[in-house]
Amino acid sequence: MKDTSRWHSPHVEQEVQLVRWGHMGKPVLLFPTAGGDAEEVERFHLIGVLMPLIEAGRIKVYSTDSLAGKAWISKQHSAEYCSHLQNMFDALVYQEIVPAIRTDCQTPDIEIIVTGASIGAFNAVASICRHPDVFSMAIAMSGTYDLIKKLDSHFIEDFYFCSPIHFLPGLEGPVLEKLRERMILMPSGEGDYEDIGESWRMANILGEKGIPNRVDSWGAEYRHDWETWREMLPQYLAEFS
Repeated sequence: MKDTSRWHSPHVEQEVQLVRWGHMGKPVLLFPTAGGDAEEVERFHLIGVLMPLIEAGRIKVYSTDSLAGKAWISKQHSAEYCSHLQNMFDALVYQEIVPAIRTDCQTPDIEIIVTGASIGAFNAVASICRHPDVFSMAIAMSGTYDLIKKLDSHFIEDFYFCSPIHFLPGLEGPVLEKLRERMILMPSGEGDYEDIGESWRMANILGEKGIPNRVDSWGAEYRHDWETWREMLPQYLAEFS
């Protein structure tokens, strides 16, 4: 049911891991929160609440380490380094993680649902916006989308290409046309440490470009915490997988 792969990535120049739970079904790439590793989602029981869908063969869940997020929150590196690593993390996802998932699924063109919470939501939205050719839907929970502002850093030109809030307004051409065939779902609580305004800001930018999206408010009783995400994700994956 669980399998772990490790290899040295030429993009991020370090060892990466990809953990899989399940044996068949729709592939779901689940990003951890800010500095989490690939097994964070299991330790915080998100895999546990998804197990009925996994055991029923409706989904296969994959997760990898939040390498760029860890660099950002450590505040031990320059904004230039973190921005470059964010771009390289995207290359890792698209050129290494996605092919590994497709090989594991034995389907070379299978489309993937991408999801995550907090900075994981940022990675989910960034991934689908940059690569709608492989990601069919994003479920971005309690998203943090203005990463430069959130982490109190100055803006770096390299980061422009990582951040949907910044690059989407100028996006045109085939990528935008394909993105208009996709769906970005942004559920958020409005309790402690939540900021649903970030999701609405992202939604407005998506809407202006004609990209299908939806913000779901779960109300003030839901805070920025794993308890919230353990309720959210099974509901949406049951609906859309």
